[in-house]
Amino acid sequence: DTDPCDLGWKALAVNLSDLAAMGAQARWAVLGLALPDVDEPWLSRFADALFHCADQYGVDLVGGDTTRGPLAIGVTIFGEVPNGSAIRRDGAHPGDEIWISGHPGLAALGLACLQQRITLPTAARTRCIHALQHPEPRLALGLALRGVASAMLDVSDGLIQDLGHVARNSGMGIEIDSGAVPLSPAGRLIARTDGTALRRALTAGDDY
Repeated sequence: DTDPCDLGWKALAVNLSDLAAMGAQARWAVLGLALPDVDEPWLSRFADALFHCADQYGVDLVGGDTTRGPLAIGVTIFGEVPNGSAIRRDGAHPGDEIWISGHPGLAALGLACLQQRITLPTAARTRCIHALQHPEPRLALGLALRGVASAMLDVSDGLIQDLGHVARNSGMGIEIDSGAVPLSPAGRLIARTDGTALRRALTAGDDY
């Protein structure tokens, strides 16, 4: 029951986030789309949002394929980075600090709101659901971190799990100060009555 506008935006945005996490400049995308039937209003809303995202981040849709079948959306993204400048997940060194942008766990709060597992004030609820359904790939930040960050990836699988990818690929151990994890205002509000707020911030995915 997700709005096709949200699906169109998110399908491209989450892939752009992978480029941002390597300090790459987004260039092109191809779209594979399987549909159970032709629903023109649905397709129009989906396409409008996908192209809005592409225009905002300077991406050209250069091909793809459509077929009949259960609804499935697959985006392949292409970008460019100067030779030797890609920020990989295997470059962490002893003494490196952990930096994170934004508020991990925000999308999980949005999902919990939609599933009616938590209740938030209207403005906070809207912000959390927006984070879930309309993620904003941090391409400008990724470009700015070339030559600064030693290793990087987006938090799509959860902060602890993604830091685990960095640790394993870099052959390092990572220590997290849980008290320094930046909870969102909504997360701090939930933390007053719900002991799962910090766990969401550390383990929930879908943050970009």
